[in-house]
Amino acid sequence: MPDVVPADSLPTRAERYRAQGIPDPFAGIGRPVDIRYVTASPFHRTEPLPPVQQVWFRADGSLPDDQVLHTCLLTYASDMTLLPHGTNSEVGDIQLASLDHAMWFHGEFRADEWLLYDQYTPASTGARGLAVGRVFTHDGRLIANVVQEGLIRQISRRRTTERPGG
Repeated sequence: MPDVVPADSLPTRAERYRAQGIPDPFAGIGRPVDIRYVTASPFHRTEPLPPVQQVWFRADGSLPDDQVLHTCLLTYASDMTLLPHGTNSEVGDIQLASLDHAMWFHGEFRADEWLLYDQYTPASTGARGLAVGRVFTHDGRLIANVVQEGLIRQISRRRTTERPGG
């Protein structure tokens, strides 16, 4: 497991927005997963970041002792992080889509305890990117490997005042 700062020492989503002086578009809306960026957050950036990212995440609340539920939450959460690409998905100017997503699990874990997602992008071209990641428990045990291909492209927004047909 990479040597990273503990999750509880990192700012929450709301704290990141507040520190940047930006209104949080999710304020007042419950979020199922608490995500804390170890590396620089890719949001609200115009410059590209290195093709690596580390985030801590966990369910926002306690879960019952059901390994299938914990596996489902980890699968869901592994599709929530965004690797750096020099634009901002939160303002609606890019389109994101998961094209394929494969995971291998290596033992039991709890998704309501901190998990470290260590990701990198070995290839990105033609509006497609490949992300490879490893997921560790807070005590360093490897519990999953993830490979995902995604679509990331700029949305062209044309505004017209003409009505269809004339």
